[in-house]
Amino acid sequence: MRKFVINVNGNRYEVEVEEVTGSGNVIQPAAAPVQTAPAEPVVQPAQKAAVPEAPKPAVNASAPEGAVKITAPMPGTILDILVNTGDQVKKGDILLILEAMKMENEIVSPQDGVIASVNTSKGASVNSGDLLVSING
Repeated sequence: MRKFVINVNGNRYEVEVEEVTGSGNVIQPAAAPVQTAPAEPVVQPAQKAAVPEAPKPAVNASAPEGAVKITAPMPGTILDILVNTGDQVKKGDILLILEAMKMENEIVSPQDGVIASVNTSKGASVNSGDLLVSING
């Protein structure tokens, strides 16, 4: 057995590999990698931490009182919005298209009503639970 320390994407792994000797016809499985504590990143004093860009504000951050809130079921990107504020919708009507994991997901109305607010925009990235649309019943 030979031990090696391998760094992958900043994570340090200690692995043991068994050498194959002889005819080479028999291959012994290598030991599974064992993750050791990750090495602390070295920050030079002259380096400045990158400041993340502020998230794009939502079109309307809250729903009107008494409205049914339609939230994102999973993280993704809004491909298309098929309704506008004031539109009449029926239960099952498609409100918008959410792309998640390379799949297009139709977000549908859970009830009949009038669109009270559209709280996202086309091309926006949303997280699970983010408010997308609100409907007054």
